Amino acid sequence: MNVRRSAAALAAATVVLGAAVPAVAATASPTPSTARPAGLYGTGDPTYDGVWRQSLALLAQHTLGVAPADEAVTWLAGQQCANGSFAAFRADTAKPCDANLTVDTNSTAAAVQALAALGGHRAETQKAVDWLKSVQNADGGWGYFPGGAGDANSTSVVAGALVAAGQRPAEVRKAGKSPYDALRRLSIPCGRPGGGAFAYQPDKKGGLAANADATAAGVLGALGKGFVTTAGKAPQGDRACAGSSASLTPEQLARNGAAHLAGAVAEDGYLKSVLPGASDQPDYGNTADAVVALAALGWTEQAKKPLAWLERNAAGWAKQSGPAAYAQLVFAAHAMGADPHAFGGTDLVAQLNATGPAPRAAARAGDATASADPGKAGDSKKADSDDSGPSYSLWLVIGVFLVVGVGIGFLISGRGRKRRP
Repeated sequence: MNVRRSAAALAAATVVLGAAVPAVAATASPTPSTARPAGLYGTGDPTYDGVWRQSLALLAQHTLGVAPADEAVTWLAGQQCANGSFAAFRADTAKPCDANLTVDTNSTAAAVQALAALGGHRAETQKAVDWLKSVQNADGGWGYFPGGAGDANSTSVVAGALVAAGQRPAEVRKAGKSPYDALRRLSIPCGRPGGGAFAYQPDKKGGLAANADATAAGVLGALGKGFVTTAGKAPQGDRACAGSSASLTPEQLARNGAAHLAGAVAEDGYLKSVLPGASDQPDYGNTADAVVALAALGWTEQAKKPLAWLERNAAGWAKQSGPAAYAQLVFAAHAMGADPHAFGGTDLVAQLNATGPAPRAAARAGDATASADPGKAGDSKKADSDDSGPSYSLWLVIGVFLVVGVGIGFLISGRGRKRRP
């Protein structure tokens, strides 16, 4: 997700605490829109997160056995540019993408994960993956914008997209480097402050600071997992940071990151926000992401406390934040084998469905989910095989501030989408 602009950039700088943001950087394009396009989930302005929230919503529905509305899937697929990339939002899809539209890796990777899981979009996902490969950095990773400095969040959401599309991240290389090399560079060595965690990016002096959202994303990226996963089977034993980052395998990188997350949620059961100038407050989105990351490795015991905390406390946050927040909770419940229809008294399925067009078919409480892991061979690949032709925290942004003279690609709440920003 980088063509950095020297002109002023608009950055989504204030979000509902914990609403996962892909490593966010918004420029003066696209033009803001206050009207919700037909087929789009959520009522907020989609300028900075339309594709991201739509992708997470559709992927969560599919995971729950819900068949999304055709218009919702069509809206997402229609956001794609001719070169395969996606911007955060295109107000006018009849107009070809041009240099005035800022495309990014997080939106593109999130769309790949959703469309690959839904099936029937092989042409679109292949074109998007080809574009992602074309903008891979020489260190093996990706930045938010093509050509921008790599970060753990963007690299991880792209790794998840590669797996969803049937690719092996270890084999996707630039200058001999794979995504795992980039994540290894962002892993904080044991024995240092935040040892085991992932940094979002190195600071100006090359230092690494632990970032909870980057760590949750990094664990999934190192494991070759996307947003949706089931509990892994890591061997039991000591859960402490171990080894030298320079020689760690991807699973060891993930293990060290999970150790950091486990320690961070052990006392209170939740992660805290780190917004500059704000007092520590619960970070709902990053806590949900931490549950997914811990479960993906197989550390379900360490994930139980934060999951229980989310069940008690996250309903109001999700209602305020919208479809991407509901999706994060769905992913956390799914990873832990919890019932999303009875998540602390909230039916996440019904609440998510209510944020957009009515689905074609909805799973009943207790029904099996459609797909345990979109990255594995399953119904999505079967659907793709029948394809006859062409067909990666922003969560709810409250305030947008003008940032002069810089193009910003950074994590706000700690997927970004983000995601995951």
